[in-house]
Amino acid sequence: MPTSIPSALLPKRRAADVAYDTIEAMISTLALQPGSPVVEADITEHTGLGRTPVREALLRMVSIGLIVQLPRRGLQVSNIDLADHLDVIQTRRALERLIASCAARRATAPQRAAILRCGEAMVQAAERGDLDDYMLADHQLDIVVHQASQNHSAVKCVAPLIVQCRRFWYAYQHEGDVAEGARAHMHLAQGIATGNEAHAMDGANQLMDYLEHFARRIIDQ
Repeated sequence: MPTSIPSALLPKRRAADVAYDTIEAMISTLALQPGSPVVEADITEHTGLGRTPVREALLRMVSIGLIVQLPRRGLQVSNIDLADHLDVIQTRRALERLIASCAARRATAPQRAAILRCGEAMVQAAERGDLDDYMLADHQLDIVVHQASQNHSAVKCVAPLIVQCRRFWYAYQHEGDVAEGARAHMHLAQGIATGNEAHAMDGANQLMDYLEHFARRIIDQ
């Protein structure tokens, strides 16, 4: 099982943040399919949270394009745009390099240890072929790296792009190679954990190369 992040390293969570994470997971894992309606009452019942935090989370998702608001039809999960996906990866590459560099420079010792554990958990999950554990460790790695970077602007910009990439991966996972993805994440984790900015940025590049090659295989079919 993937290692959990120590509670001391986790940022404080508001109810709206919890609702956002829950809905984001539903979208990225295709529990909410692209193009499907998003009903506030159903989400509230599913999350067990109040209407206010759920509504706030949904509005946030509308603002970043994960959910679209259609006249007279309400809210709907945005579609996967194959033509736009390579641009998503190109933009994410620039942000991931910046975040990796900042994290390598600014991470605390406990954060470096947690980042390395997450990378190791991804490799172990890939070896077992356990996709759920792999994706959980991936998400945990993102949380600690983003917190360690202390670059809130970059993290805010990259967050919706990560969801788009994760959703794309789930939609076409039969074409993916989790072992290759785990190696790229481990390279990134090792660079940050050792404070080597060049190594960390190279790891970010390796990860984006993996996602780009994966996307091109799908698009060129």
